[in-house]
Amino acid sequence: MTAALCLVVSAQAVEAQEPGAPVVLAAATTGTPAERAQATLAQMTQDEKLTLLKGYFGTDFPPAKFEAPKEARNGSAGYVPGIPRLGIPPQWQADAGIGVATQGGAAEKRPRTALPSGLATAASWDPELAFAAGKMIGSEARADGFNVLLGGSVNLMREPRNGRNFEYTGEDPLLAGIMAGAQIAGVQSNQIISTVKHFAVNDQETDRNDGNAIVEEGALRMSDLLAFQIAIERGEPGSVMCAYNRVGGLHACEQPFLLNQVLRNEWRFPGYVMSDWGAAHSTAAAANAGLDQESGYGLQRADWFSADKLGKAVAAGEISQAQIDLMVTRILQSMYAHGLVDNPVSEGHPIDFAANRAVSQRGAEAGMVLLKNERDVLPLAATARRIAIIGGHADKGVLSGGGSSQVYPDGTNAVPGIKPTSWPGPVVFYPSSPLEELRKLLPGVQIDYAEGTADPAAAVRLAAQADVVLVFGTQWASESIDVPLSLAEGQDALIDAVAGANPNTVVVLQTGGPVLMPWVDKVPAIIEAWYPGRAGGAAIARILTGAANPSGHLPATFPRSLDQLPHPGDPRKGDIVYDEGAAVGYKWFDKHGHEPLFPFGHGLSYTTFEIDHLVVTPEGEGLVAMVEVTNTGKRAGAEVVQVYVSGMGWEAPRRLGGFERVELASGETRQLDIHVDPRVLATWFTGRPGWTHPAGAYTVSAGHSSRELDDSVTIELPPSFLPPEWRPAKS
Repeated sequence: MTAALCLVVSAQAVEAQEPGAPVVLAAATTGTPAERAQATLAQMTQDEKLTLLKGYFGTDFPPAKFEAPKEARNGSAGYVPGIPRLGIPPQWQADAGIGVATQGGAAEKRPRTALPSGLATAASWDPELAFAAGKMIGSEARADGFNVLLGGSVNLMREPRNGRNFEYTGEDPLLAGIMAGAQIAGVQSNQIISTVKHFAVNDQETDRNDGNAIVEEGALRMSDLLAFQIAIERGEPGSVMCAYNRVGGLHACEQPFLLNQVLRNEWRFPGYVMSDWGAAHSTAAAANAGLDQESGYGLQRADWFSADKLGKAVAAGEISQAQIDLMVTRILQSMYAHGLVDNPVSEGHPIDFAANRAVSQRGAEAGMVLLKNERDVLPLAATARRIAIIGGHADKGVLSGGGSSQVYPDGTNAVPGIKPTSWPGPVVFYPSSPLEELRKLLPGVQIDYAEGTADPAAAVRLAAQADVVLVFGTQWASESIDVPLSLAEGQDALIDAVAGANPNTVVVLQTGGPVLMPWVDKVPAIIEAWYPGRAGGAAIARILTGAANPSGHLPATFPRSLDQLPHPGDPRKGDIVYDEGAAVGYKWFDKHGHEPLFPFGHGLSYTTFEIDHLVVTPEGEGLVAMVEVTNTGKRAGAEVVQVYVSGMGWEAPRRLGGFERVELASGETRQLDIHVDPRVLATWFTGRPGWTHPAGAYTVSAGHSSRELDDSVTIELPPSFLPPEWRPAKS
C-alpha cells in the first residue's frame, strides 16, 4: 500500500468510525499488516495516537530526577506506552547489537550473553553466523520481555578512531550491509523488532550531537547509504533509528532527504523511524521530515513529541492530521508485521546461558584474524614446554567495549575498578580467562603470567625463560569518545621489549578496530581477537592451540601510519567534510597507492588455499563469478573467497563485488557461484538519479584479500541503468 493510499484509507476509516461502536482488539484484526494498522487507527482517539509517538527512558535516571514509568522493564533503554483499550502492547526497548544491554545502576544490571563485537562478527564474512548471533540475542531479549532491540549497527568506518567502530560492520558497504542485515533478520526471527542504526553518516563520536557530515550525494549513495540500503533489503528491520549528527546542515532526525526522499520514497521502507535518545530537535520540522517517534524522554527533557506540542502543531496547521495518522500507521504496521501484537512478550523466561555462550564462542572463533604467522609459530607446538603470558589481564578475562551497548556478564566483572568506572564505562572484562583456558588445552605445559606494564623488567625476564611468549594487547573503546590508533599505557614499549627477549613472541590483540603496530617487524605472529565476547577466553585458546583453525578476514584496513588516512588529524568538529567521497577504507589506499599494514580482506589460516578457474557471465543486470577453491594444505579449514570488480572512472581501482565463506577438508575442491550486485558495477550521478554503468570492459578478480588476487578476467558489458528504487529479487 502506498503512502498516499494509506492516507486516503486512514481518513475514510476515521470518518467511518461510529461513536460507541464495538471495539475490535488489535489481535482480532485481519488482513495484511497495513490493513490491520488501518483498522486499528480507525478506532483510536487523538490522544491515543499521540501516545505512540513519544518514548521514555526505561530506567530511573537520578541525576535528572527522572522516574521511569512503572510499566517499563527494569534496566531498559526505552518504553513506549501501549493502548490497553485496543489491545496494543507497549514497546519495551533494549540496547543493543552485541547482546541485551542494561542501563542504570547496579540494581538494574541484567546478566546476559555478550556476542563478540560487531566488527568481529563482520570479520567472519559469514551471514549465516551473523543470523545465528542475532537469533541468540533476540531470544534473550524476548525472554526478558523486550520486543524492540536497538541493534543493527551499520555505520561505515570512515574514521578508524571512532569509539563505536566495534559496534559496526567495517568499511565496505557490501560487506557491512550483508552482515548487519543477516543479524537483523536473526533478531527478528524471535517475533520482535530490530532497528537499523544510526541513519546516517554517524561515523565519529567527536561532536556527535552537532557535527555536520558533508558528502557529495553520489558518493554518499555509493558508500554509507548503500550499506544501509543493503542491510534494510536483507534484514527488513521494523524500525530505522536516525542519528545524532547533522547531514548536509540539518540534524539527521529532521533531514527530509534521508527520511522521506531516500528511505520512504525510493527504498519503500514500510516501518517507522525513531530518534536516537535525544536526537530530536524540533516538533513540526522533524515530523514533516519523516520522524515518527521521539525516544528517550528522561535522558533528555526537550519533549518535542509530547502530546501537548504535537497537538498545538496540528491545531496551528504546522503538522497535518494526515501526517499524524501516517506516523501512527507506520508504527502499528511494524508492530503487526513483526509479531508484537500476535506473539506478545512477557518477562521471566529462563535463559540457557551455556547454549548461548556456545553461539558467542563460535562467532569469536570465526571472527578472529590471524594477521601474521612467520615460521609457523602458531599453532602452539606440543614441544613448547614453557609458555609465558604477559599483559591484558589474560589471567582474569577478556575485554569488552563500553557505552550503551555494554552487556553485563552472567558472572562478575573479572577486572573491576579500571577507570572510567562510570559513563562511558565501566570498563568490563568478561570472566573468561585465556590463561585458564590454555591450561585446560595444554596439560603438562608450564604456563606463567606477568601483568607486564607495572613491572616491564619482570615481564622481560619471564619472556626470556619461555619457549613461546603470548603478549595480550588491549585497546578500550566506547560510545561518546574517539580513541587513538594505539595501545595505551606503555603496551607498545612492552611488546617491543618482550620481542627483544624472545624471538617466539606472539601478540594477541583485543581492540575496537585497527591499531598501529610499531613493533610489527619484531614479532613473528599476530592475532586480532577484537572484543571476543562472553566466551572469548576459550575461543582465543582454541585458536592459539589449533583446536580451531583461524578463518577470519579483516573487514577494515589496518594502516601503517596516520598519514595514510584521508584525514590524519584528530577527529574534527563542526563541518566534517568527507572529501574522499566513496573512496572509503581500502578504496582510498588503492587510489593513492598506500601500502597498508594489513589490507582489507586479509586473513591467514593454518592451512593453505588456491583460487582459480574463474569464469564470469552476465546475470540480469549484474554478474555471476564462478570460481574454484581448493584446500591445498594438510588440515581442514575455511576460506573467504572474495570477488573484486574494476571499471572505468570509478572512485578507486576496485570494489568488493561479492564473497563466500567455505569450509574445506584437506585436498577438497569446491566450485562457488558468487553473485555480483549490479549496483557495485555502477556509479550514481546526481544529475541522473539511479545506478548507471556505461558499456565497456570490466575486470573481475578473485582472491584472498583486496591485495592478494589469484585470478582475473575481463568482460564486456552493455550499458545499463537502474532506477533509485531498484532492489534485488528475494532469493
